[in-house]
Amino acid sequence: MGAGRFIAAGIVAGAATVLARRKLDEKVAEGSLGGTSTWTRTNHRGDPISLLEGPAVTAGLVAGAAVSGGNAPGPSAFATAAAGAFGLVDDLAEDTSERTKGLRGHLGALVEGRLTTGGLKVLGISGSALIAAAAGTRRTGSAFGHLVDIGLNGALIGGTANLVNLFDLRPGRALKAGTLASLPLVLGGAGAATGAVVGAAVAAAPGDLGEKDMLGDGGANALGALVGSQIAFGTSRAVRWTALAGVVGLMLASEKVSFSKVIAGNEWLNKVDMLGRRPVEPAEVSTGSASGAGPTSGVGSTSDSGTASGVRSTSASDPMGSPGA
Repeated sequence: MGAGRFIAAGIVAGAATVLARRKLDEKVAEGSLGGTSTWTRTNHRGDPISLLEGPAVTAGLVAGAAVSGGNAPGPSAFATAAAGAFGLVDDLAEDTSERTKGLRGHLGALVEGRLTTGGLKVLGISGSALIAAAAGTRRTGSAFGHLVDIGLNGALIGGTANLVNLFDLRPGRALKAGTLASLPLVLGGAGAATGAVVGAAVAAAPGDLGEKDMLGDGGANALGALVGSQIAFGTSRAVRWTALAGVVGLMLASEKVSFSKVIAGNEWLNKVDMLGRRPVEPAEVSTGSASGAGPTSGVGSTSDSGTASGVRSTSASDPMGSPGA
């Protein structure tokens, strides 16, 4: 991976993120795409927060991945775009009258014959991840071994998309998690698209950390899918199996353990988590909501650990002992 490609991917991703956000702002201001109310939520401070960051970041990641010149740039861009699209559907069309929480909850609804928007997202991201894996996985051995590699890579892409989404419950946390997960791949020569991750993250960070914007499921799923694609298409089989074990382990843990509580309890993790964020006001410590959205937000709970619904708590005071990120 050349430095030129890394820089080019970062510049393209950052520019595309900014341009996409500007165009989306114009369209929404004109009343298109459902108008402002469709894309605005209310956080625990009572401040409006925009979901437009998600599709803008997705556009930046896709553009950056396409020009990165790494392993399977086309399949990586496809997986990223599809994850962002299915996540956005869940952000905008979730039925909040019947709250179904977690990956287990959405899969349970499917078993009962009910298709939630979260369930649609699980199926859509899983299917598109397998398609991307089939298109981007090089055959290096037997036909059976190739099929195993496709399944492994598809699981990595889909699983990482879901895992990064679990971190979008505090300002900037998902952007930081995705960037930190990508950077080690550069050292191993597998991080051609890391420039895209960094570029999109830098472009989106001011609004995200300033609690003006949020990634939502759309942006976080797209970010995770691109990180997973880098691992899937650019590392050895041993590394991929190890990474998948880690992803699955963390997703299972998220059903029982609060990532936020773990982060808050670790000095260094908490410093990274708070870097660039607005300080927590004393009043929030005693009155902070368990949800990143107020009662009029119409979006899901922060404890929806399996498929975080796009709501982020911007307070450090919510009940972090509950499951989820």
